[in-house]
Order: sequence, then structure tokens, then C-alpha cells
Amino acid sequence: MAREEGFKDASELETEFRKMYPDTTDESLFQVIRFHKLPMDEWEGAKINAKAMVTKRGDILFDIGKFDKSVMCYAAALKIDPDDVYLLNRKGDNLSRLGKFHEALECYDQALQIEPDNEYVWNNKAIALLNSNRPEDALKASNRAMDINDENVLVLYWRGFIFEMLGRFNDALQCYDKLLNLNPHDLDAWNAKGNLLSQIDRAEEALECYDRSLELCLEDESDASTWNRKGNALMELNRFEEAVECYQKALSLEHDNEVFLSNKGVSLMELDRFEDAAECFRKVLILNPDNEDAQILMDECLENL
Repeated sequence: MAREEGFKDASELETEFRKMYPDTTDESLFQVIRFHKLPMDEWEGAKINAKAMVTKRGDILFDIGKFDKSVMCYAAALKIDPDDVYLLNRKGDNLSRLGKFHEALECYDQALQIEPDNEYVWNNKAIALLNSNRPEDALKASNRAMDINDENVLVLYWRGFIFEMLGRFNDALQCYDKLLNLNPHDLDAWNAKGNLLSQIDRAEEALECYDRSLELCLEDESDASTWNRKGNALMELNRFEEAVECYQKALSLEHDNEVFLSNKGVSLMELDRFEDAAECFRKVLILNPDNEDAQILMDECLENL
């Protein structure tokens, strides 16, 4: 047995063991256990589920954003079960995030052949079509999802975006309103509605949406963009002092965000606080020396000092 393991004899094997376990004495005995590999059909107890194992690994990689690796896992799992709708949908999601929309659509279509009434797959197909710059086709896919379940909040959220891309702003607002009626605590929906209202020059209503969003969420980094958007809405209403406060709150969460710094600088300029504004643009240029807008605005501030 020792020779089968690559040793000259049993004494050499024992010497190696004593190196591995230095606390032994000359009287110590060693027990050697050997394992024999059995074919899978001879295993006792529960057998390893290869498909589940590979799928789980794919899900973990997907969640941490390693889409190129997770798509390989889903492809491997699909070789075991090519008609698994969950796997087809997840593979499509991976491919969409990799910008491979044509391949993603093939996955969604294959899944829909198996489960034609799966509203989530129809919605994912709509998203892929929207990202492929095919908003009309995206709306058709969204219509199919709505026919199945017109109260699916995820479908309504993306349907609103599709209507925005088509310039159908009232229809988009109806989607967000219906979504918020179903779930008044949806932060993304409040922000999406606020962004749209701001885009169509309804700043007062947009402010209400941002305030509602800020009431619902905790003061963490996810709030920073909402504070920034609220500042933008206040700027449109010429409420510059309040805008500065919003940008400052955004910067307290993301100190080195050059967009927030620039916005704060512009609002300070509107208040004739050119020295403070110049300091904002100076910080932007430290972060990004190629920011030409910040350079122009800082020069303008210096001229007014």
C-alpha cells in the first residue's frame, strides 16, 4: 500500500506521517484509511443534483454582477434540462446585461414557447426590446404581460419607461400612478414619477414625489441621487437656497460626486455666492481635470469676485 502511494516502503510512509504530526512519539500508532470511488448508480443516500448545484453557482455569480461567468453556468445547466423556464429566463437576463440582446430574446422566446402565460418572461422580453431601441415591439411584449396580470408592479414600472421612450408621457404617468396605488411604498416608482414630472416641466409635483421618496427611504447612499433630483427640481422653481441644501445633503452621502458638486456650484452662482461656487468647481476639476464645463463656470465665478 505504501508503494502504491509513492513511498519506498512502510517505514518511509511512517517517517512522512511523523513530519506531518510532530507531536507524536515513537510509540504512536497511525491508522491509514483508504477510499474507493463508487459509480453514481451505486451511491447510498441522496445523490448530488448537478443541475441544482450549477444553477446555484450561476445565481450567486449573477447576484455579484459576474454576468459573463453566470451565463456559462446557466448554459451548462440547460444542457441537463433544456426546457427549464427559470434557466432560460436567467440566461436571457445575463445576456441582456452583457448587451447581447438578440441572444437574450432567443432565450425568452424559447421560454415563452414552454410557458406562454409567464408575465415575468414577457416583461423581460419587453426590457430587452427596449434596450435594443425597439420601443414599439417592447410595448407589444408589455401588452402581453399586462393581459396576463395588469397588477404586476414590475410590469407597470417598466411599462412606464416604455411609454416615456415613446413620448407618451400621460400614459407613463398612469402606469406610475397605478403602481403607486398598488404599492405606495415603492421608492423607485416615486423617483420615476418625479423624474418624468420634472421632464415635462411640472416641478412642483415632481418635488412632492421626491419628498415622498425621501420620507420612505433611510439616509444611506441610495438617497443621494434623490436629494440631487430634488435639488434640480428646486432649481427649476428658482428656489436656490433650498436647492443648495439638497445638493449638500447629497454630497454628505457621496462626497466626491462631481455632478452633485457642479449642481451645487450652479445654484450658488444664482445666489451670487461666486467664491463658494468657485470652490465647488475647483473640487470638480481635482476629481476630473478634463471637465470643461466646470472650468468655464469656475472662470466665470472668478470674473465676478
